[in-house]
Amino acid sequence: ATLTVSNQFQITPVYKSTCTFNNDFPALLKDVPSPPKSEDPLFQMGPAQGECRVICFHPKSNITLPLMTIDEIRAVIDRWVEETNSLGTKYLWVQIFENRGDIMGCSNPHPHCQIWASSFFPNEPRIKDFHQKEYFKEHGRPLLMDYVAKELEKKERIVIQNSDWLVVVPFWAMWPYETMVLPKTHLQRFTDLSKSQRTSLAEIIKLLGI
Repeated sequence: ATLTVSNQFQITPVYKSTCTFNNDFPALLKDVPSPPKSEDPLFQMGPAQGECRVICFHPKSNITLPLMTIDEIRAVIDRWVEETNSLGTKYLWVQIFENRGDIMGCSNPHPHCQIWASSFFPNEPRIKDFHQKEYFKEHGRPLLMDYVAKELEKKERIVIQNSDWLVVVPFWAMWPYETMVLPKTHLQRFTDLSKSQRTSLAEIIKLLGI
C-alpha cells in the first residue's frame, strides 16, 4: 500500500520515497504555558517545549529498513540529517528513534521512526555528555574514539564493520541483543556525515536490521 493514514484519519499525500509529518499525539508542544512559580526548592517546574514528527521510511507499508535498497535507506538517512539540521536551530536536543509493534506502544503499523526535539537536555544523554567531556579533559582524546580503537584491537564484540562504521555489542550492554553503531573517524555531530559516510551507514543498517 502507498497510503498512510494518521491517527486523526488524515491521509498523507502520495509520496515516492520518505514522508515526514507532525505527530498527531505529540509528547511535546511548541507553545506551552509556564507553570506556577514555586518557592519550595524540592518542587521546581519549568516549561518543556518541543516538536514531534514522524518519518515513514517507504511508500510500502510492508517493508522495513533492511528490506529496502541502499539508495532507499540512504534517502532516510538524508531525511534524518535534514530534520536534525532544521530542528537543531530551534531546540537544544533532537532525538531520532524507532519503536516497532503494539507491545512498544506503536500505533502506526507503517514502518517509521519518530523525531523528538526538545528545549531541554534529557537526563541520559546529559550524563553521557558530562562523562565524555570529563574523559576528554583528562586524556585529551574523545572517549568513543578510544573505545573504537580498543574494540578493533580486541575483536571480541564486533558484529559487523565497514570502512567507516563499527558495530559492537558494547562492553556495558544491558540486553543480549543490544548493539552500538560507531563511526571510525571523529564526528562531532550526526549532521557532519559526508555523502560517502551516509551511504556506508545505509549499508550497515541494511545488514544489521530486522
